[in-house]
Amino acid sequence: MEKVKYTILVAEDEAGQRQLIRAILEKDFTVVTVANGEEARQLLSKRSFDLVITDERMPILTGSELIRWAREKTPETPIIVLTAFGSIQTAVEAIKLGAIDYLTKPLKSPDELRIVVSRALEQKILKNERLLQRAELDRNFSADDIIATSPVMKKSLELVQRVAPLTTTVLLTGESGTGKEVLARLVHRASARSDQPFVAVNCAALSETLLESELFGHEKGAFTGATQTRQGRFELAHGGTLFLDEIGELNLDLQTKLLRVLQEREFERVGGTRTITVDVRVFAGNNRELALAIKNGQFREDLYYRISVFPIHIPPLRERREDIVPLAEYFLKKLATRMGSAGRVLTVEARNALCSYDWPGNVRELQNAIERAVIISHSDQITLDELPLQIPRVVVGPEAKTMAEIEKSAILQALIANQGDRRKTAEQLQISLRTLQYRLKDYGLAGREPTAPPDR
Repeated sequence: MEKVKYTILVAEDEAGQRQLIRAILEKDFTVVTVANGEEARQLLSKRSFDLVITDERMPILTGSELIRWAREKTPETPIIVLTAFGSIQTAVEAIKLGAIDYLTKPLKSPDELRIVVSRALEQKILKNERLLQRAELDRNFSADDIIATSPVMKKSLELVQRVAPLTTTVLLTGESGTGKEVLARLVHRASARSDQPFVAVNCAALSETLLESELFGHEKGAFTGATQTRQGRFELAHGGTLFLDEIGELNLDLQTKLLRVLQEREFERVGGTRTITVDVRVFAGNNRELALAIKNGQFREDLYYRISVFPIHIPPLRERREDIVPLAEYFLKKLATRMGSAGRVLTVEARNALCSYDWPGNVRELQNAIERAVIISHSDQITLDELPLQIPRVVVGPEAKTMAEIEKSAILQALIANQGDRRKTAEQLQISLRTLQYRLKDYGLAGREPTAPPDR
């Protein structure tokens, strides 16, 4: 779905004014101009326009007469009236007849016209943006993106199914790349708000100053560069769902404003005094433990209890290794089809290597690795050679049948390669020394000197 280019009819008898209005608006809108009110009436009788801008004083049919006719024939079409400077009473009369706004001539600036036009088309623009968001979501998101072979992931999805139909605030925790936003979208799609917007904000990606404006919007002139009033993400998400990822990055002032929105469902834009009420379901996401931030005075305890009504933890890939190959195969099929190279498969060695790696970037890193492999592969198989270099090249014997055996073999070979140096082994496997020690204990290797397997 392409972004709609709205059509504006301009009725103005002064040629210079017609050309000026067209020049200001034609970059963003389709502009049709006529020289008098009668020509405008004839066009409106034959076709529809998203907006009409009409001068008041015109030959044959005045702006007021055009407005009166249009209110009866095309009442859904918004109209802006142009009046000479000082003729405010004329503008007031036009508003009474049905115009939604007015501008005085000469125009103060191009931005003045753009702002009034955008305000007149606001509802149409918001509706189109929501349709675009939904179309984008349908193209890029599928419930199949959630692979749940492992018991821990199945448990998380069971919680999703329970909370989805409700309006409860949800806290999604998990490392970067585990799929917190994907899961939030899944809950939204399964909720009663599915036909309303889903809006996501990464709180760690914006500065504190920009983040406040991004969340709550700002009024014209609120700060340098605020040339027009702008809605924030809370307003854009009205009726739907707002996902605040990395919520732990909010400063204490913003946390206070957020707490008020969650409790009272109201706020003011930056630089504004008018209270705005919204109906938004909030999901929060964070990749680190908020308890420590609370202890250090960096996160409000009352806000934490407000957002963690229903916590859902998404485990990292290293804790759900059963999902690695199914996920890799899903991404392979999806990406290969998109790139016109469908039918590719992972070799046994590639699967084993994927399972032996701890994936610090989690699902996002796995998807990137598969995409890279599809791009550089020249055959119908994805081999070890196509995988990123950080993934250990594991050669597993035919006796290894489980992922535990694959992991044990990978650790043993890395120990041998590093002559028993556990720190170097952990670095090669890209796991912590403590994790390596746990694994050695689990596999009965803690007190043994590593020896190479016999030649076969």
